[in-house]
Amino acid sequence: MNHNLRCQLPDTIRTFIAFKLPKNIISSISEIQNRFKSYAFNARWVNPGNIHLTLKFLGDINYTDIEKVRETIINAVNSHTPVSLTVKGAGLFPGINRPRVIWMGLTGEIEKLAGIQNDIEENLEKLGFFREKRPFRGHLTLGRIKGKVDPKKLLDVMKKFEKFESELFVADKIFLFKSDLKSTGSIYTELKSISLHRKIS
Repeated sequence: MNHNLRCQLPDTIRTFIAFKLPKNIISSISEIQNRFKSYAFNARWVNPGNIHLTLKFLGDINYTDIEKVRETIINAVNSHTPVSLTVKGAGLFPGINRPRVIWMGLTGEIEKLAGIQNDIEENLEKLGFFREKRPFRGHLTLGRIKGKVDPKKLLDVMKKFEKFESELFVADKIFLFKSDLKSTGSIYTELKSISLHRKIS
């Protein structure tokens, strides 16, 4: 019976690597998101519980490669310690003239975060994963704009949040997530977790 169930599973799963956010930070981001929503922009908003600090999108991988990916991440972050960060300000990708993504920025140990991401990127490249050509820019996606918006109105709203700053939080555990795309939005499932350990002097 178990064998039959196994055969019904798809051969691949859609995955990404990310830090989860503490509940108090998600709550703060949700408040900002609700204020954006009040301006009735034509956008698809990310469920606050699904907002993560993405380090690497892997795309479709084989079920059999999950453990191999986990071991690669462990090796990549073995020398890294937890990262102290703050959510700060808001921005747009690719820009105000053609806005597609509304995001919140990060401040704090940004170089340390970039180092972790780079080591994960390099190690996964050796495993055969495509290396992202664009430079890494840590951010938290609030929503994706659908259709046209008034650039001036959007810019005015963005300025209201440029001085926003959350409480400090520590990113100390990296997750490999499975992503299932549903009509109601994406559903994320934790597959593996890797903790960053503080060095004892």
